[in-house]
Amino acid sequence: MSHSTVPRSRTEAKRKTPREETQVASGDATGSPGSGRSGKLSLKVRFRRDRVLLLMTLPAVVLVLLFNYVPILGNVVAFQDYDPYISDNGVVSILNSPFVGMENFQRIFEDSAFWNAVQNTLILFFLQLVLFFPIPVLLALLINSVVRPRIRAVSQAILYLPHFFSWVLVIAVFQQLFGGAGIFSQLLRQHGYDGLDFMTDPNTFPLLITAQSVWKDAGWGIIVFLAALASVPPDLYEAAAMDGANRWRRMWHVTLPALRPVIALLLVLRVGDALTVGFEQILLQRDMVGPGAAEVLDTFVWWNGVRNQDFGYAAAAGLVKGVVSLGLVLAANKVAHLMGEQGVYKK
Repeated sequence: MSHSTVPRSRTEAKRKTPREETQVASGDATGSPGSGRSGKLSLKVRFRRDRVLLLMTLPAVVLVLLFNYVPILGNVVAFQDYDPYISDNGVVSILNSPFVGMENFQRIFEDSAFWNAVQNTLILFFLQLVLFFPIPVLLALLINSVVRPRIRAVSQAILYLPHFFSWVLVIAVFQQLFGGAGIFSQLLRQHGYDGLDFMTDPNTFPLLITAQSVWKDAGWGIIVFLAALASVPPDLYEAAAMDGANRWRRMWHVTLPALRPVIALLLVLRVGDALTVGFEQILLQRDMVGPGAAEVLDTFVWWNGVRNQDFGYAAAAGLVKGVVSLGLVLAANKVAHLMGEQGVYKK
């Protein structure tokens, strides 16, 4: 009789493989305790298994609820003639402020200043989407092509450094370069030309804002794309090189497909953030060019709510902006799904 046909002893028959023992211990096997009919773990078993991780994330969840979701309840002032001076307690002020229904929203849609802010916001968004968004991708590809690690690290550090500068410092640097008394204007005057002041020109203000954003934050975006490039197996580049692909072919058929999921995710997030184009940056330069060219939705809400004390009207404008931004995120994520990408969340 061959060895394969010898019957096992009772002790050997009762033994289980390590995989079977793990499944029984975790309740993963079908019909085992703690699992449903489909073999999935019950909520009680999963809670017992992951209780340490849940306790670790509990403080973060509490902070998110406290500072991100509880303030959403304050949007009720968009439907009120809110007066914060009724009481020292904000909740009491909300409860005692009269409701006006949709009056604040009607005022918004009839206000030409609101639509001017919407127009300026969209212009800045499209400029930054076309001119700013591709630059971190191109810089990441350029840095990744550098052979020497030291040169690569120094280049990345130089590009990343402006991210730590405040907007006050960034605007001061641009003022010294492109202002009426800046270096660029002085050079033009020394050669017999009229000086230029880009900082106070409403026509060039959108390009100025985009240039400031590129200089300050392009290095921050490089990090994400370099991390995605680091996950590409070197075998793919070697196989492409053996097939006769040159550097451009390898970048087109290997590098860019590896970056495609990250690009799709960041693009969805950028579209959802379309109506937020830089509050502090624009507020600091609003008086230089005037509200006609520099007023965006964020500064519109701040000016009417904080400066003019019209809190209900400002809250209504902010609520409209939030709802539209949510719709843009959902629409962009749907487009990402149609393109075969995951986007912000799966289907």
